[in-house]
Amino acid sequence: MTIFPVSTFKAPKGTYDLTPPDSAVYLAVREAISAPLKRSGYGYIETPGFEQVELFSRGVGESTDIVTKEMYTLTTRGGDELALRPEGTASVLRAALEANLHKAGNLPVKLWYSGSYYRYERPQAGRYRHFSQVGAEAIGAEDPALDAELIILAVDAYKSLGLSNFRLLLNSLGDKECRPAYRDALQSFLRGLDLDEDTRRRIEINPLRVLDDKREAVQKQLVGAPMLRDHLCEACKEYHEQVRELLTAAGVAFEDDEKLVRGLDYYTRTTFEFVHDGLGSQSAVGGGGRYDGLSEMIGGPALPSVGWALGVDRTVLALKAEGIELDLPAATQVFAVPLGDEARRVLFGLVTELRRAGVATDFAFGGKGLKNAMKSANRSGARFALVAGERDLAEGMVQLKDLETGEQTPVALDAVVGELLTRQG
Repeated sequence: MTIFPVSTFKAPKGTYDLTPPDSAVYLAVREAISAPLKRSGYGYIETPGFEQVELFSRGVGESTDIVTKEMYTLTTRGGDELALRPEGTASVLRAALEANLHKAGNLPVKLWYSGSYYRYERPQAGRYRHFSQVGAEAIGAEDPALDAELIILAVDAYKSLGLSNFRLLLNSLGDKECRPAYRDALQSFLRGLDLDEDTRRRIEINPLRVLDDKREAVQKQLVGAPMLRDHLCEACKEYHEQVRELLTAAGVAFEDDEKLVRGLDYYTRTTFEFVHDGLGSQSAVGGGGRYDGLSEMIGGPALPSVGWALGVDRTVLALKAEGIELDLPAATQVFAVPLGDEARRVLFGLVTELRRAGVATDFAFGGKGLKNAMKSANRSGARFALVAGERDLAEGMVQLKDLETGEQTPVALDAVVGELLTRQG
């Protein structure tokens, strides 16, 4: 038995590796989330894993936990201050502006992305320092139908995976016309509470974030706080009502949550979050909203926009919580087992031919004997094994074995590909 040395290196704290077979579930989740977007005019965009720190401090917000406590930052040899991206929207909008996509004459610019993001958080189930998201952004249009479209696409993605125990929380954060008066009223209320210094500082910078504080001692004091719904201007009320009507007409259930503000400063008007009741404290599986002023915050023109990001990791946890096992295609459909050097040469050519015909095929590498090679064939999950020795080849045949039934059938070499394509359906 070969003894392999044990590596002294491990994945950094709060991170994880994706390895087969579990990685296939993550790929399937990414595909399911992105599929409705691809059918709806969203094009793929990919941005660097790091950006200038200022992009996030301006866009995400100086007072947010993400910027003040959770960003991984570094200084390059040239003195540039960079940060590993903690979220996707600011990067995507920056890239769209830099490429002048908004000047192509077809607004909104509809983009989707998939990637890893990084936040220095206390690791726990469902919360990692490296995590994966699929996101979508619609840039350059102010239309309640666009907000509804994105929410519906997210709901359809979750349902396509078989999820049912998720809830959609919905709110409106108003706009630059009605937010200032509400901000003043909320600040006046919050200043009279018994809060710690960090929270009191937040009152002056972004008081809405205090409503998002999950600590019970804070939530108890927020009873009776002024609500934004009572301060919305007529335009924001009408806009939000249209979003609600469109969702209802599409059969999308939602819960109005007047305290929902999300953790990023750039949101305006429509704000939403998807939560799953089977995940404990880290119940949010995705969310987003409208961010009409973000483009101007990072130096671009006025481009009202809306978007969301859905957590791949937490969606996988939600599937487990509901006991859902995805129906994934076998990684290997056919496994070739050669007996002898001539059979290795012939079957290897046949493996290549099958792969080119679209059949997932693997090969018994390493010169294994029949017994060990058949064990490998069974472990691979393949439905069929192709077995050939000198006598088979002399007759121009290979043995096709059904690994589920045990049935073995001789098949002419030149008919193998057609036979397997027929059996695969």
